[in-house]
Amino acid sequence: MKRLAPLLLLASALHAFALPQNAPVPGGVAVIDLGPATQSAPTARWGEQALAVVNERGRWFALLGIPLDTLPGELEIRVNKGSVSEPKTVAIGIRNYPEQRLTIKDKRKVEPSPEDIARIEREQKITEAVKKRFSETIPDTALDQPSPGPLSSRFGLRRFFNGQPRNPHAGLDVAAGTGTPVHAPSDAVVANTGDYFFNGNTVFLDHGQGLITAYMHLSRVDVRPGQTVRRGEPLGAIGATGRVTGPHLHWAVILNNTPVDPELFLSARRK
Repeated sequence: MKRLAPLLLLASALHAFALPQNAPVPGGVAVIDLGPATQSAPTARWGEQALAVVNERGRWFALLGIPLDTLPGELEIRVNKGSVSEPKTVAIGIRNYPEQRLTIKDKRKVEPSPEDIARIEREQKITEAVKKRFSETIPDTALDQPSPGPLSSRFGLRRFFNGQPRNPHAGLDVAAGTGTPVHAPSDAVVANTGDYFFNGNTVFLDHGQGLITAYMHLSRVDVRPGQTVRRGEPLGAIGATGRVTGPHLHWAVILNNTPVDPELFLSARRK
């Protein structure tokens, strides 16, 4: 039995990944220390929502994606270690996001027709189900930028289309021309592909434990649902489909069914 603890440490080390940047603010990620990884992984929940639990340098950490509309204060999660359940509180700070005003030439993408609205509602049911996925795979949270090019519209911008307020920018835009390749930022399973009214040609990847990434406005899609992709493998190419002002990649990162800032995961890759 004396050999058990070292073996457990070795096994957990094999699944250690770089953590995203700790940013307990609206649209950010709280990285919560759950203690030494000398035993099997604990579980964590925020209300009814399961949270990702990962190992880094011999310690367990829970990852909590924080919604953009969260007010400053405290959130509480529950951590279960075997038969023991305990609360942990997370202090949420303030982050103010700038505005972005865009002009959309296709008026239907700003003021959809009744038929378009019916299509949008059907598509939302599909994408909402994808974002709620929670598989047991331990995710590698150190992500590569999926396509070369400068980062343009940042996450969280309060957006106005043709002067009308719309939802905040729930992703990160990469400015590049049509046909620029898009690659998987880490290992995943293709959860969904489709041509959506606002998002255009889109790929969703499931990295495990509620970490979902999405690639929108593609000119083409080179993968199919259920396919396993490895870091760096092609997903498709940048385009200008859906609601856009020009060709670019809209890259979204969803954690525990919450859009969060993708740049927090890029910083992990640079550690």
